[in-house]
Amino acid sequence: MGRLAVIYREAGQFKATYARDQAIFPIVQDRVFVATAVVAAFVVPPLAASEYWLQAVLIPFLIYALAAIGLNLLTGYAGQLSLGTGGFMAVGAYSAFKLATAFPQLNVIVVFVLSGVVAAAVGLLFGIPSLRIKGFYLAVATLASQFFLIWLFNRVGWFTNYASSGTITAPDRALFGALITGPNSTPSARYLTALGLVAVFALVAKNLVRGRVGRSWMAIRDRDIAAEIIGVRPLRTKLLAFGISSFYCGVAGAELVFLYLGSAETLAFDIGISFLVLFMVIIGGRGSILGSFLGAAFIVLVPIVLSNAPHAVGLRLPVALQKQIELMVFGGLILLFLIVEPHGLARLWQITKEKLRLWPFPH
Repeated sequence: MGRLAVIYREAGQFKATYARDQAIFPIVQDRVFVATAVVAAFVVPPLAASEYWLQAVLIPFLIYALAAIGLNLLTGYAGQLSLGTGGFMAVGAYSAFKLATAFPQLNVIVVFVLSGVVAAAVGLLFGIPSLRIKGFYLAVATLASQFFLIWLFNRVGWFTNYASSGTITAPDRALFGALITGPNSTPSARYLTALGLVAVFALVAKNLVRGRVGRSWMAIRDRDIAAEIIGVRPLRTKLLAFGISSFYCGVAGAELVFLYLGSAETLAFDIGISFLVLFMVIIGGRGSILGSFLGAAFIVLVPIVLSNAPHAVGLRLPVALQKQIELMVFGGLILLFLIVEPHGLARLWQITKEKLRLWPFPH
């Protein structure tokens, strides 16, 4: 009983330097848990998971988590509401397609990064109005960028190499001798690529929000006038948030086509995906990197659970009725989570950790 009571405690874990005190995971138990989870994520699914779980669940979860991190940097940390996520993901996808077809020898990871850079440049352009407008008006401005970008990719055939179908298809590309994109690649290879990218970019984002840039974003989010008085430059800070957020969304869009769908048209990046990623941020927790993963897991897994629940209990429902029930239950769960904890699943996880640190005492 005594050992269980102190299984998760910070007491006795002394920090002798500022660096150790400001570490991402200052508690030993957290470091062990995260390291174990990361190793298990790289080892267990490729060996044990079926093709369905890899292709239909884990790969889209990782891609949407990366997009949610990007939007969370902009909306959760910098306080700039955006509804153009789908458009910036489309920029990344079409940029990756053009780069991969124009430069066949270019490393596919470099293709992903360069597509994110192109999306960042577009994000900077559409982030310029953020200096004068904010809130609902900024959301409308980013929504306009969503419609404009989708219209552009639909109308200009150069982006699809003048394909009559209007679709872009991921070519075969190898990394370390293994195909990771194209129709001949395996789900395990694509999963490991998506996992490696989201792990690296999540670590970068976590360190970014803990530093000077992150503090500037949060100052603008909380009180922009006061932030400007103390020396934070609003235009540069907001544009940086738009650029980095668009970079993440652009890489996620490239992965969506190259690692998940295989081929896509502009319908894959319509306004629905912008709202989907926004829901991930809200449900997971604004201003939380962990919340981006939790929100993506909720959005990806809950519909799958709801679609299989009637069969699990022996109910046979018409397909149309079952889909309507799924939408109703899914929307109800979203409302329930927002009512129970408006700060998202990340806050629930934080409360759970705090209770473990104090258990068995009530306060």
